[in-house]
Amino acid sequence: MSIWEYANPKKFMATTGVLLPWVAGLAFGLIALGLTWGFFFTGDDYKQGSTVKIIYLHVPAAMMGVGAWFMMLAGSLIWLIRRHHVSALAARAAAPVGLTFTLIGLVTGAIWGQPMWGTWWAWDPRLTAFLILFLFYLGYLALWAAIEDPDTAADLTAVLCLVGSVFAFLSRYAVLFWNQGLHQGASLSVAGGSEVSNVYAWPLITCITGFFFMFVALVFLRTRMHIRLRRARALMARERME
Repeated sequence: MSIWEYANPKKFMATTGVLLPWVAGLAFGLIALGLTWGFFFTGDDYKQGSTVKIIYLHVPAAMMGVGAWFMMLAGSLIWLIRRHHVSALAARAAAPVGLTFTLIGLVTGAIWGQPMWGTWWAWDPRLTAFLILFLFYLGYLALWAAIEDPDTAADLTAVLCLVGSVFAFLSRYAVLFWNQGLHQGASLSVAGGSEVSNVYAWPLITCITGFFFMFVALVFLRTRMHIRLRRARALMARERME
């Protein structure tokens, strides 16, 4: 079986139709478990008090905001190279979801930063790159809305996605390049050296996993919507020609 089979809209619709309820249910269960565990069954931090618990919203949202852009980049590259419409529609479907996660990350970061840093905002390299990424999301969606021809819109938004990926990368790894800045290092690290104790790490991992499945479910849902809209427009165009 080849992964390119799912570039066929019928195959994609059939497969995601089966997976979507399970992925959505898993997302709901994990997020409910993670937030309940984190907010009600972990104690206050000795430095940050109860404010630290915003980590269960801020970190997963920020990670998904960046991750969504990289998923859009993958879909855009597939579109540019192989001209599979499902990949372009999936990238388009992910944009509002990523925008929402990025906005949540910005807002929760400001709420968390104010009592910790004494300010709602700082022009920290990581924060600035994340804000610019948010603006790229707005530009990406505006470009899709402004161009009538879907293939032309897919081409231009793919190029914009390539450029915006620089800021997605910086918003994730800026702390590795600039030592100055208020933002802490990565809360969790595959390589070790986590900034979070296990008491907070396990509910955080649960929330991150739940947010990931929520992202997948929403992308499935919105991609299916765009495929149906494309079919409807094709049928309407055929009827006008007849």
